[in-house]
Amino acid sequence: MTHWIRFLHERDERFGVLEGENIELFQGDMFEDPRSTGHTVGLEEVSLLPPTRPTKMVGLWNNFHAAAAKNGWAVPEEPLYFIKPPSCFLASGGTIRRPPSYAGRVVYEGELGIVIGRTCTSVSEEQADEYIFGYTCINDVTALQLISQDPAFPQWTRAKSFDTFGPFGPVATTGLDPSGLTVKTLLNGRERQNYPVSDMIFPPAALVSRISRDMSLCPGDVIACGTSLGVLPMKPGSTVEVVIEGIGTLKNTLE
Repeated sequence: MTHWIRFLHERDERFGVLEGENIELFQGDMFEDPRSTGHTVGLEEVSLLPPTRPTKMVGLWNNFHAAAAKNGWAVPEEPLYFIKPPSCFLASGGTIRRPPSYAGRVVYEGELGIVIGRTCTSVSEEQADEYIFGYTCINDVTALQLISQDPAFPQWTRAKSFDTFGPFGPVATTGLDPSGLTVKTLLNGRERQNYPVSDMIFPPAALVSRISRDMSLCPGDVIACGTSLGVLPMKPGSTVEVVIEGIGTLKNTLE
C-alpha cells in the first residue's frame, strides 16, 4: 500500500508518499507520472491539504443494507447520489464551521471514499478498477434539517455543501482491497459507527461504472460511498474521527 498526501511546505503546495512520520517528496502528476525527488520532510513540518483536488465529490445515499433495513427504505435499483462542490473540501485537522444561516442539527457521516485516477466515462463494472486510484476517509457533514425544510424541494445540495462540510483524507491509499475494510467513526473519542464496507448495496466498482454512465469522472474526483448506522449530531467543540485501517484517521473539530 502507498499513502499519497498533499500539503503546504514553506508556502509551496507539494505532494508525496507518507511513510510513518516522514514524507518522501514527489514531483510531476500524482496520477500519471509521479517522480521522487529523493528528498523527505517531516510530517510535523507541513500543513495538510486534502489528498487530491477534485472537480466534485459524488455522495451516495441509502447504500448500505443495514441502514436501509432499520429505516424501512427500499433497496434502490440504481445508485442515489448528490454532488458536493470543491468549495466545501477540508483537510484532516481543519475546523468544520457551522453556517450562520442555519441553527439546526449538524451531523457527521463517516464513509469510505473512492479516488478516481483517470478520466472515466461510461466504463463497465469489469473495467472500473482500472480507473480507481485508491481510497480515502470522508466525513460527509450534513445540515440535516435543511433536507426536508421545504416540502416542495428536498435541499440535498445546500444541506451538504456549506464551506468546510467536505472533509476527506488524510491520504489517498493505493494498493488496497476495500472489500474487507471497516469504517469506524469516533465522536469525542467514543465509537459511534462501526460497519463493514462489504454491506454496501453498490460496491466501489459498481458505483464507478454506474456514475460514469451519467457524468464523466475526472482524476482526483472522489465518490463518498454512503454511510450506515450510527449517525449523530455534533455539538460545538466536538471532535470527529473517521478511522479506516489501512488508510488512516481523518480528524476534524466542529467550531
